[in-house]
Amino acid sequence: MDYLERRRDLVEERLEDLLSSVEPGELERELEDVVLAGGKRVRPTVTLLVCEAAGGDPEDAVDFAVGVELVHNASLVVDDIIDESELRRGSPSAWSAFGHGPAIVASDGLLGEAFALFSSDERAMRAVSEAMVDLGEGEATELVASPEGEAEYRGLARRKTGALFRAAAELGAIAADADAHIIEAYGEYAERVGIAFQMRDDVLDATSDAEQLGKPAGHDRQMDRPSIVQVTDLSPAEADERAHEESERALDRLDALSAENDRAQGYLRDLGKFVVARER
Repeated sequence: MDYLERRRDLVEERLEDLLSSVEPGELERELEDVVLAGGKRVRPTVTLLVCEAAGGDPEDAVDFAVGVELVHNASLVVDDIIDESELRRGSPSAWSAFGHGPAIVASDGLLGEAFALFSSDERAMRAVSEAMVDLGEGEATELVASPEGEAEYRGLARRKTGALFRAAAELGAIAADADAHIIEAYGEYAERVGIAFQMRDDVLDATSDAEQLGKPAGHDRQMDRPSIVQVTDLSPAEADERAHEESERALDRLDALSAENDRAQGYLRDLGKFVVARER
């Protein structure tokens, strides 16, 4: 079995086990519909790989990896409600399938399960809490005012996407019992990967169709969402170049680190390249 596939399976198995114990049964079905319907699992992969790269055992980071994926999925449920998106990953979004009330309850349930997983470590709680504050501020800012220019866009992308990527990496380093410098360095790498990921998302939204994306295309323009293409004078090709530049900065930060596990570090490098090469 492939190296990354084995690690993804660790996350999937833990997700399935965790969600199977949720009560009542209707909430369990809704959470499974949200979480087990697919997804790239980029953030939990970051957590496991950083743990290994920092000298830890990926088994020790599985709960943190699952927790960060639950937080991510909870945020997607809310995003789809705000955007009135009827599709997510090629299937009906949570609110479209169950209604607004059950979708909000499902999002709350995901957050509750996530924080139960983080509660064993004060540093983990702090890392995720800070990321969620950033995420909430980013969502609120996006609702009330569009950023003006590229610098403000980058600030928004850092809060909306980069912050949770940073937390995912910090959680992996925390699970490996790394020192504060290593935790911070991997966090900086991942935050830049997250910003590049968001930029590429914006470009795909502007240039792809719904079948390619598994969700509505052109949605940023329709909803007047502040994508990099919408709030700058950049063409999609130029915006894509910005994403690649951000990815390169992330890789430069990664290369400055002396890894305990070179194979895991290599996959983190591959991930930094993948986020700006993906087609969905």
